[in-house]
Amino acid sequence: MVLALARQQNKRVKVVGGGHSPSDIACTDGFMIHMGKMNRVLKVDTEKKQVTVEAGILLADLHPQLDKHGLALSNLGAVSDVTAGGVIGSGTHNTGIKHGILATQVVALTLLTANGTILECSESSNAEVFQAARVHLGCLGVILTVTLQCVPQFHLQETTFPSTLKEVLDNLDSHLKKSEYFRFLWFPHSENVSVIYQDHTNKPPSSSANWFWDYAIGFYLLEFLLWISTFLPGLVGWINRFFFWLLFNGKKENCNLSHKIFTYECRFKQHVQDWAIPREKTKEALLELKAMLEANPKVVAHYPVEVRFTRGDDILLSPCFQRDSCYMNIIMYRPYGKDVPRLDYWLAYETIMKKVGGRPHWAKAHNCTRKDFEKMYPAFQRFCAIREKLDPTGMFLNAYLEKVFY
Repeated sequence: MVLALARQQNKRVKVVGGGHSPSDIACTDGFMIHMGKMNRVLKVDTEKKQVTVEAGILLADLHPQLDKHGLALSNLGAVSDVTAGGVIGSGTHNTGIKHGILATQVVALTLLTANGTILECSESSNAEVFQAARVHLGCLGVILTVTLQCVPQFHLQETTFPSTLKEVLDNLDSHLKKSEYFRFLWFPHSENVSVIYQDHTNKPPSSSANWFWDYAIGFYLLEFLLWISTFLPGLVGWINRFFFWLLFNGKKENCNLSHKIFTYECRFKQHVQDWAIPREKTKEALLELKAMLEANPKVVAHYPVEVRFTRGDDILLSPCFQRDSCYMNIIMYRPYGKDVPRLDYWLAYETIMKKVGGRPHWAKAHNCTRKDFEKMYPAFQRFCAIREKLDPTGMFLNAYLEKVFY
């Protein structure tokens, strides 16, 4: 067994799933366990609407299995080429103020600890470990199986329409009530916003005419223009406004199975940050970010700033712990593999996020240390005590996690 060999050789161990996280949370100079072959569906309980899977299964492979049983996950992130164990470990989320992060759909899991013990964890068994392990950061052990609470299969209608930043922020509560899975995209250096509603529907699959091809061609054009802007940064504001006019300046609709609406292809290499802030701080934070860009014309921000909303939970290191949250995701594209200056934008964004009580997404870039996390997370010390009990020698740590815990 890998863990026995690691104990014998005093090596560290990290588990890797789909490899989607842009941070170095899964990197190691010790042993790495790839979960790709632990990818089976172990049990489908149609009465309870629950599915038990091995932790290495990709959500993209789970969806068709659930389709066969008339089941679905109530919420998904934008990408499904991620594993069940990994997606909960990093606190992956989507949007919907009535829905939690994806880990809130977990009703049970099994955990292999550093000493070789297998723990069955749920609200009724090893409850404290369960409360920590649903966002485990890969530092509690190896997640072997995950049991997910499903819902009956459903279709979604996605409706996209243009608005302005002022209108959306002034009527935020109204938007949140109108759509179950509401989010919006703000185009920096402009007032332009694309509002996205996703809601249950009985309509058959359909989409606006030629939307897919317009969307694909538009993004290839955007990448080309952003490559040009690496030589002429002053073009970024114009590019953002042009891109909004090209693809988002009109109403569009698309209906399909839920997992086909929730997920979409990530088309660019990118630098990304994503912080969760208290939901009531949304307007303050966005207006301050906008004011910063207006006051510093040499700081450029690529489309989009994606704004999503999530229900609070009781998972110890969930960015939504004990509060309804707004996730504010910023992106800087790396067109054709060319890097772009982003430090000023990054630091200004992080400063605003910290000011309003934000917590960074565990799988994304951030510069936080243990002192920051102790202030951000009321249950941080509880998580640390659980981690130290399960892994007293630090077998599952790495450089990223040392910055978190030391």
